[in-house]
Amino acid sequence: MRTWKRTKCANAIIAAAVLICVGSLGGAALAKSPPPVTLPDGSKTQEGAENKDGKWVLPDGSPTYHINADNSVDWYSYSGFRRYHDAGGCTQCHGPEGVGSTYGPALVNSLKTMSYERFVEIVTHGIEKETSVMPAFDGNNNVMCYLDDIYIYLKARSDDVLPRGRPPGRDEKPQAARDHDKACFGS
Repeated sequence: MRTWKRTKCANAIIAAAVLICVGSLGGAALAKSPPPVTLPDGSKTQEGAENKDGKWVLPDGSPTYHINADNSVDWYSYSGFRRYHDAGGCTQCHGPEGVGSTYGPALVNSLKTMSYERFVEIVTHGIEKETSVMPAFDGNNNVMCYLDDIYIYLKARSDDVLPRGRPPGRDEKPQAARDHDKACFGS
């Protein structure tokens, strides 16, 4: 009888079915997200969002994006793009720009209904169902220190306000982001 070792790669491959099924997990997994809106200056964000120290947040405290009229992005959306494609390793399973792959589901689709809280829960603790596994990333600072940024980037992609590809520009890194980096990495 053949036995299979469960490796990170195998876990990542299996993760696809898990995130596809997240919508069936009940009310806590689903959220009615505020719709995207175009502001008077031509920039885009979600309805009700406000800039707090350089980070755009919704009334419930969830982070969100701010896409400028020229398609340049706020610092956190840009950082999320970088982390998603580089240090976080998300693209290995979930494909470039969150469009999915043969190993993982399209996160741009998942985030249309998944709440911020559920996203954080799944990435932090992982999830396992029968033959599907999304590994936990709670010990990986390259993911956890930038989890909001990754969510913000994917939410902008999910809301169709940020096209595929590298953003053409970004806002300067706010002091709050610099302070967060130092605190998270202990420097």
